[in-house]
Amino acid sequence: MRRIALSSLVISAVLAASGPASADPAPVVIELFTSQGCSSCPPADELVKHLAERQDVLPLAFHVDYWDYIGWADIFADPAYTDRQRGYAHVGGRNMIYTPQMIIMGREDVVGADVMEVSEALSAYIGQKPKVQLTTGRSEEQLTVSAPALPDGMSGQFRVQLVRYMPLERVEIKRGELAGNTVDYANIVESLEVLADWTGAEPLEVTATFVGDLPAAVLVQEWPFGPIFAAARVE
Repeated sequence: MRRIALSSLVISAVLAASGPASADPAPVVIELFTSQGCSSCPPADELVKHLAERQDVLPLAFHVDYWDYIGWADIFADPAYTDRQRGYAHVGGRNMIYTPQMIIMGREDVVGADVMEVSEALSAYIGQKPKVQLTTGRSEEQLTVSAPALPDGMSGQFRVQLVRYMPLERVEIKRGELAGNTVDYANIVESLEVLADWTGAEPLEVTATFVGDLPAAVLVQEWPFGPIFAAARVE
């Protein structure tokens, strides 16, 4: 227990050095590719749990399925999330994928368990204004997403995505590399839905069905698998 507590203190101290928490509604998006079958992943999962406490950071845990063969099938895994990680690798010119990997704002590839590296990468994005002024709203079971047309020269191919996630789940792992461990997982991606493809030449106006109590966020990303230009939590 003492070792776990010390680890938490170290994580908190290092992340605090990455910049003060901001009231900016456009958080820095961190995608963690992780697995319950990966013995190297718990430190990264713990890091996501701490990052989830910040308002200026939006960590999202994408559980991949390629470690399931070891003996424990990750209960949150989805082949689509493995495909997403492969998409980032292809665009980034990387010939392999791994866990735990973090992709920051669709741009930077860092080792998810390396607190110092993650903190340094975060410091480059905290407090930056988004390139897309994204607005979201909810009314009963409907979600609206809007943004003004982009300035001349910024138009391109963008994908507007809705991500739903579970804030926290505790899992007892009974087989595989982490057999006998109980792990807390935070901001577990439950679904990822494409709302629209957008060029930015015209204002964005999207309406979608929004049912249930799971928290959510909207991402505007250069496509395929490029930089995330804006993100907004769905309140």
